[in-house]
Amino acid sequence: MAGLFQVLWGQPDGGFKKAAVLNGTDDKPLIIPIGDDSKYQVENICTRPTAVDWDSDGDLDLVVGNFAGSFYVFSGQPNGKFDPQPQLLQSNNQPLKIVGMHSDPFVIDWDHDGDLDLLSGSSNGGVQWAENHAGEGQKRPVLKAFQTLIAPGKSVEYGARLSEKALTGPTTSTRIWVDDVNNDGKLDILVGDSLTLLEPATGLSEAEYKERQVKWQKNLQATSAAMNDPDATAEERQAANLRFSDLYRKRSEFVNEDRTGFVWLYLQK
Repeated sequence: MAGLFQVLWGQPDGGFKKAAVLNGTDDKPLIIPIGDDSKYQVENICTRPTAVDWDSDGDLDLVVGNFAGSFYVFSGQPNGKFDPQPQLLQSNNQPLKIVGMHSDPFVIDWDHDGDLDLLSGSSNGGVQWAENHAGEGQKRPVLKAFQTLIAPGKSVEYGARLSEKALTGPTTSTRIWVDDVNNDGKLDILVGDSLTLLEPATGLSEAEYKERQVKWQKNLQATSAAMNDPDATAEERQAANLRFSDLYRKRSEFVNEDRTGFVWLYLQK
């Protein structure tokens, strides 16, 4: 869903109303605008909103991430409304961006100095931290560029074999939550990731698996080339699309594939 934010208003009995789209003071849905020079619409495809009083005025604001890896703030107004024009977060007069894409804002006083810092996951994996160095009397955070808090784990090539037993930490597409999980007075980090577990189908030897994988990959490359052949007729492209779909159906004959993710806990020392 590109750019829309929804809220479930709480009820006195502990339940919630149906999800409703958040509107600005103009009564239109909040959405990050894109400029006329944007080739790809990635900045207004939002990955996560975080509600926090960003500017210390008593109203909740929305700090939001997006596919591009930057951050915007919708300033809160009375009665649960927001300024429809978001502000791009910057550092040293440049857009504040994570290393990678899919910014994942979590706002908290990470270094216990009394102000709000910004943490984020990333498409690359790991956890990054932008320190707030606002001076006394400044209500809005002034952020440094992102630095690595938890380094990305080892990347896994698409289609490579991977078992759960081989995992030692988060991989890519990380999303985070910060809290004192073990009640020791220190902030810990929960890191979720996204990956594909892949092993040979039951009964196949390693040699049989490799042979079928190589053959399948060659067929896939040939089919992809046919799908993108500028000289192909509409009928030839349609036939290539059907072969492509059939290839993925037959892949389960020699591969056990599980697209999943895990949650990892980092306890602060």
